[in-house]
Amino acid sequence: MRKYIIVTIVIIPMMWIFHTFSKNFLVDPTFQKFISYKDQMITNLGLWVIMIRIHIILAIISLLTGPLGILKRLRVQSIHFHSWNGRVYVMSIILNFIPGVYVSFFATGGWFSTIGFLLLNLLWLVTTFLGYLYIKDKKVSLHSRWMIRSFFLSFANMTIYIIVTITHYILHFSYGTSYSIAVWACWIINLLVAELIIRKKVLF
Repeated sequence: MRKYIIVTIVIIPMMWIFHTFSKNFLVDPTFQKFISYKDQMITNLGLWVIMIRIHIILAIISLLTGPLGILKRLRVQSIHFHSWNGRVYVMSIILNFIPGVYVSFFATGGWFSTIGFLLLNLLWLVTTFLGYLYIKDKKVSLHSRWMIRSFFLSFANMTIYIIVTITHYILHFSYGTSYSIAVWACWIINLLVAELIIRKKVLF
């Protein structure tokens, strides 16, 4: 079971990175389809496009560095690589806070989705920062736990995609309702999975 979980945590981010990059930078680089689902007018489309691109690129970096940071064997083999990889991961999330907050105010589903995204951004930043603080204090176990929580929050966009697919395309909820449900459910579900992983000590 442990091997299956570890392999999944490594493979799924790679697949999702490919999907995200191709969808947003090759298939629909101007985000026309994504914008068409929005309820409100984007006041400054140029700025929004820049912010969403920065948000996506930094999220991809966190998904690239995240799996390399939580794998125990890799940590043991090269603590130097682990440290530098962790710095890149932490910086990608810190730098992503402002773009993440900005695009949250134009979220599909209105203010309910906006609040859900703001909470997600705050939780992502706080879990990452706590993980960083604990390793500075040499508290390795607490560092690992908070970084696992942070890493699973990095999967929020993928969870949103899955939930929207189920609620909109299978259960036939309106897209706005499906998206609002997904925004709140994504970080709740992902944190619950993280807690399960922590309790089972799969990645320690």
